[in-house]
Amino acid sequence: MSRIGRKPVTLVKGTSASISGQTIEVKGPKGTRSFTAGDDVTLSIEGETIKVTPRGMSKRARQQWGMSRSMVQNLVEGVSTGFKKEMEIQGVGYRAAMAGNVLKLSLGYSHEVNFEVPKGVTVSAPKQTEIIVEGIDQQLVGQVAANIREWKKPEPYKGKGIRYKGEFVFRKEGKKK
Repeated sequence: MSRIGRKPVTLVKGTSASISGQTIEVKGPKGTRSFTAGDDVTLSIEGETIKVTPRGMSKRARQQWGMSRSMVQNLVEGVSTGFKKEMEIQGVGYRAAMAGNVLKLSLGYSHEVNFEVPKGVTVSAPKQTEIIVEGIDQQLVGQVAANIREWKKPEPYKGKGIRYKGEFVFRKEGKKK
């Protein structure tokens, strides 16, 4: 039995859900998101909760059960509160600034890096050394944050680069004479 799949997803106040076939659509104050479940699970709305149940006990049905419930939970959480990734930049002269829909990064290269922000995500730079990525799609928010971090990952000797807030970077000792 799936421990995650057994739990019903409760609809937060201000959100509503509708099911048509295998597709569930959740509406909330931040927007609308939908998810199409596989044929191995059944979605049902019971009052203020959404239940996901497997069709049979095959291995694939049990796998889809927990995953589908997590996806529905992320839909509800995304349209009600949204998702947020905070990043920090460390290094002398490293900075970030927003110019319209483009994130301009100075990362020690001979040129400035211009990162085009995709639709569905908002990126802000409240300080020169801070980047905040927000949106209602958890996967998209995480992917955009990973793409920004890819430009200059934190290196282990001085710790310079772009890191997630609270991320631990294992530091190495430099050369010795």
